[in-house]
Amino acid sequence: MSEIISIFTAPASRQPMLSHDAVQVKQGQGIVGDRYYRARLPRTATASSQTIVRRNTPNAINHITFIEEEALALFNQELGLCVQAAALRRNLLTRGVRLNALVGQTFSVGDIMVRGIELSEPCAVIGQLLQTQTISATTIIKSLHLRGGLRAEILSSGIIRTGNHISTDIQ
Repeated sequence: MSEIISIFTAPASRQPMLSHDAVQVKQGQGIVGDRYYRARLPRTATASSQTIVRRNTPNAINHITFIEEEALALFNQELGLCVQAAALRRNLLTRGVRLNALVGQTFSVGDIMVRGIELSEPCAVIGQLLQTQTISATTIIKSLHLRGGLRAEILSSGIIRTGNHISTDIQ
């Protein structure tokens, strides 16, 4: 079963991630209380738009991010680390869903409608935060390539809770 197993937010950039049992989300704005809340929705990227806006553009959508528990486990196994999900700075930790397949797709998290925008590839900050004396930031980033998660647009308002089912069978 595909589900949300952990929820995290940070009140500001580079602040510690806080764990939650539930968060309020608002259509076109993000997670209430998160550092990216109220990010402007570009006119070209609406629920009915087929345009996928990339993060490196000024109009990028970054309402909510996801990462797979399975990808985190593989990352830790390959590098011999014990990195916790919050350290990857994604909002939702999932189980049982292939996030890469959801780019450009509409899906639901509980009652909330979401649209996958792009892969959430790791940045230099993640590499620096997770590097060790024996594992470089570059190695960290390369190991997370294509499994760093998903950036998504929130298409409806409501509450996301741990345990919410993720449904990709949206018509």
